[in-house]
Amino acid sequence: MVKEAVMPGTARHDREMAIQAKRNLSKTTDPVERLRLQCLARGSAGIKGLSRVFRIMDDDNSRTLDFKEFVKGLNDYAMMIDKEEAQEIFRIFDKDGSGTIDFDEFLVTLRPPMSNARKEIIMQAFRKLDKTGDGVITIEDLRGVYNAKHHPKYQNGDWTEDQVFRAFLDNFDSPYDKDGKVTKDEFLNYYSGVSASVDSDAYFILMMKKSWKL
Repeated sequence: MVKEAVMPGTARHDREMAIQAKRNLSKTTDPVERLRLQCLARGSAGIKGLSRVFRIMDDDNSRTLDFKEFVKGLNDYAMMIDKEEAQEIFRIFDKDGSGTIDFDEFLVTLRPPMSNARKEIIMQAFRKLDKTGDGVITIEDLRGVYNAKHHPKYQNGDWTEDQVFRAFLDNFDSPYDKDGKVTKDEFLNYYSGVSASVDSDAYFILMMKKSWKL
């Protein structure tokens, strides 16, 4: 049973990462890196938040964005990027020159790079939580692996067990559109943010093992 609602040190890492990202932002000229740092400056869920904005704009479910949608998405998410920079980023991702970009590919590229060892331990944690094995973590999945009764708000009667589970899932969910479900991609996006604030593979893996009793 996992007792803690979030990874130990996550809030602290988030703060450190956000400060570091803001600091690096003034030093880098690479447009993709600048966009990545602006997302990370919002904490671990920053990239995921942007992905949700794009998903909302994708009216026809094509999983692609044209330049106008791309710019509107950046503006809606209050990214400080001028039109020239947006055009440059769009060109980098529009590899075939079709005038649209595949936003799954865009988000994977935007995610801070992680070693395979880190990805593997993140997926181990995901598989442990995804009891039903359907590729999405829900409240039902958590019943068997996460003990809500240790949560202070459950103990003092403020929250029901389901509210504790929901708050737990919301940690990994985008701040703008919480649906109570966490996909593999959302889980990876969240931890790529955490990972960006931890230098050593060994420490990251140890942190994950302790948090999720892997």
